[in-house]
Amino acid sequence: MAVGSPKVAVAVFVVKENKLLIGKRQACVAHSYFSVPSGHLEFGESFEECATREVNEETSLDIMNIEILKVTNNLFLDDEANLAEHYVVILVRAVLVDPNQIPQNLEPQKCDGWEWYDWENLPDPLVPQFRSAIKEGFNPFQDNFKEY
Repeated sequence: MAVGSPKVAVAVFVVKENKLLIGKRQACVAHSYFSVPSGHLEFGESFEECATREVNEETSLDIMNIEILKVTNNLFLDDEANLAEHYVVILVRAVLVDPNQIPQNLEPQKCDGWEWYDWENLPDPLVPQFRSAIKEGFNPFQDNFKEY
């Protein structure tokens, strides 16, 4: 199993009232798990620029008021798929520029579609890193960031 350097990703918790924008992944890592819009940080990009770009590329939505909530350190190991990946994920919260915007599924090869889910009734299964963060008390509707 080949092991490379850690990668950095930004996961965007787009909030609307008490709901989150969530889609069912069709990508290699966490296939068939539910997740928020997310993607790799590109060279020279800020976390906020990455969040804006990824949400727009995946959903056509425009976001604002982007806030860093939490940073996670994640290992994805799958012997069957011969996969070993290490990700540092920046969890951010954002709101829609226009609350009446409707998400589009612009990457159907990577996601089954986008829906708004109530925080008290999230879909199952969530990607493991978000499930773990929630078990540890993460809540995208509250300020969670801790400096170390």
